[in-house]
Amino acid sequence: MEEIPVTTVVAALGFAGGLALGVTARWVQFCTLGAIADAFLSANHRRLRAWVLAMATAILLSQGMHMAGLVDLGQSIYLVPDFGWLGAIIGGLCFGFGMALAGTCGYGTMVRLGGGDLRSLVDFMVLGLVAYMTLRGLTGLGRENLIEPTNLDLSAAGGQGLVEVAAWLSGFDAARLRPLLAAAIVAAMLGYCFKDADFRRSRQDIFGGITIGLLVSFGWVATGIIGADDFEPVRVESFTFVAPLGESLVYLLTFTGSVIDFGIGSVGGVIVGAFLASRAKGDFRLEAFDDHKEMLRHLGGAALMGFGGVTALGC
Repeated sequence: MEEIPVTTVVAALGFAGGLALGVTARWVQFCTLGAIADAFLSANHRRLRAWVLAMATAILLSQGMHMAGLVDLGQSIYLVPDFGWLGAIIGGLCFGFGMALAGTCGYGTMVRLGGGDLRSLVDFMVLGLVAYMTLRGLTGLGRENLIEPTNLDLSAAGGQGLVEVAAWLSGFDAARLRPLLAAAIVAAMLGYCFKDADFRRSRQDIFGGITIGLLVSFGWVATGIIGADDFEPVRVESFTFVAPLGESLVYLLTFTGSVIDFGIGSVGGVIVGAFLASRAKGDFRLEAFDDHKEMLRHLGGAALMGFGGVTALGC
C-alpha cells in the first residue's frame, strides 16, 4: 500500500477541523457580523465577547507553540516583511461593506449554505470567483500595480509581526518580549470577556469562543507540524475563508490537474459540518432570494468580500 501524500493528510485534517467549525458556528450561532450587529444595534455584547475569547484562546495556544519551537508562525503569509498597509485599509473597507451587504462573511456563507440557504450558494461562487481573480486574474492587476507598490519593507524589523516591530522600535529582545506581550494581550482580552456577568452565565458563548480558538490553533498544528515534511512541505496556514473558496472552485473544475490542500479541505468540512448541525437541530430549510434587489445586494457584497479579503490577506 502506497504511503498517503502529506498534502492529502493535511487536507483531511483541514476537512476535520472545518467540520468542527461548521458544527460549532451553526450550533452556537458564532458569527462576526452578528456579533457586531448585536453590540451596536441592541447593546448585547455576548457574541462579541465570544469572538474576543476565540482570539484570546488562539493567541495563547498559537504563541505558546511558536515559543516552544513546535510551529514557526513566521512562515505564514501574515508575518512576511512586506507590510501591505494600503491593502489592509482598502481590503478591510471592501470586505466590511461587502459583509454588511451580503449579511455575513466567507465563513458565515458556508455555514448558511450548509443550512440550506441557496442565496449563500450564489455568494460562495461570486466570492470565490472574484477572490481567485484577485489572486491570479484580471482584478489582480490592480492589486499588483496600484496597491502592492506602496507596501513597506520591514525586513529590518524581521517581519511585520507585533512582537518584531515592537522589539525593533524599543530595542528589546524579541524572544523575551514575546511572552510578555502575548500575556498582556490575552489578559486584557479575557478581562474584557469575563467582566460581564451575562457572558459568564452564557455557557454557549464561552464554549463557542474557546472551541473556535482551539480549532484555529489546530490549523497551525496540521500545517506547521504534521505538514512540515522535508520532501513535500505544505504552506503554513490556519483557517481562512476567502482565497480557499476560489481555490475550491478551481479544484472542482480541474480535479485531475489540481492538488487538494488544507484550505480546500476546510471549505468542504465547514459546509458538511453546518449541514449536519442544522439537520440535528431541525432548522435546515431551503431559502432563496426574495427579489432582484436582494440578489443584487448579495452579488455586490460577495464581490467586495472576494476582492477585499485577498487584498487584505484573508478574513
